Amino acid sequence: MTITAEERRARILDVVRELGTVRVMDLAARIGMAPVTVRRDVAVLADSGLLRRSHGAVSLPQDTSGTVPEGGDRVIGMLVPTVGSYFDEVIDGARAAASASGARLVLGIASYESADDRAQVDQLLQAGLDGLLLTPNWPDAAPGDTSWVRDLPVPAVLVERLAPPDSAAAELDSVGSDHYHGVLLALRHLHRLGHESVLLAALENSWTAHQVRAGFAEGARLLGLDPRPVVDIHRSGLDSEVVAAQIAQAVTEGVRAVLIHNDREAMQLAPLLHTRGLRTPHDLALISYDDVFAALAAPPLTAVAPPKRAVGAAAVEVILRRIAGGSELPVHHVRLLPELKIRTSCGGGQGRPAP
Repeated sequence: MTITAEERRARILDVVRELGTVRVMDLAARIGMAPVTVRRDVAVLADSGLLRRSHGAVSLPQDTSGTVPEGGDRVIGMLVPTVGSYFDEVIDGARAAASASGARLVLGIASYESADDRAQVDQLLQAGLDGLLLTPNWPDAAPGDTSWVRDLPVPAVLVERLAPPDSAAAELDSVGSDHYHGVLLALRHLHRLGHESVLLAALENSWTAHQVRAGFAEGARLLGLDPRPVVDIHRSGLDSEVVAAQIAQAVTEGVRAVLIHNDREAMQLAPLLHTRGLRTPHDLALISYDDVFAALAAPPLTAVAPPKRAVGAAAVEVILRRIAGGSELPVHHVRLLPELKIRTSCGGGQGRPAP
């Protein structure tokens, strides 16, 4: 499996922390990479001040007090609602950033069905955390009582969540994707292709789904698109046939474009639409939201891609600054902009004419 340069460098730092001083040749053998590749990565890490090179060996840089700089010896907890999909990339970004700064990441999972995140947080706190990256199970913009989040014994950063302004958690740092912007990118692209009406099919009870729905309503208003009722996709007991039938009915009413949240639902719906005589992109332009599996679909799906890995990395940077600076720092609410990955499923891209 191909790994990124960021992941290779994180592995190099992990090995150097474990072994202390290590020869480059031994380092290459330890991580199973070509020596020339490892030398290039070591050079980049050394130029960034994260490694020290000397006579063919590498070690961690030390200041005059003998301590590792930045996040050295910090333990950061990370609570996510799931693994195996969207949050895998968020976790990878956080893990790489923590490793590069000398910190250790400890992971906890509180599933979307969990009634209480606090039990998982308490478990993580037993690891002796210095800070916490937290993605609470908030179904929408009204998460209820958030006082326990504000009253945690260590600094916390909300990841892919933004507390309402009147919430007790609104004064916490947060890092996440700007889903309003992501939806607007999709709608602008479809509008440029000539679509005056776009249908949204979206999950009901998740934070991202709420943001996508609200962003869709605002984006459609800004672009003057014909208003359409949202097609609801239920997380439990998903009836793809029913959803496909609703989309097919909208096509008979003149709709030729649909935005689907998320990739899994889009990939399940595409063949069901085809059985109803709707080919993508010839009869129906389709864009998915998330870009976790979209490129693997047939045809490959144009998708809104939140900057998942960058969100994880930025969250680690913010929590380390908060740990070091305490209450003297202003609260950070960081929103990172998604991209639109143009593939074949919406037409007008990769040599296909616009509908």
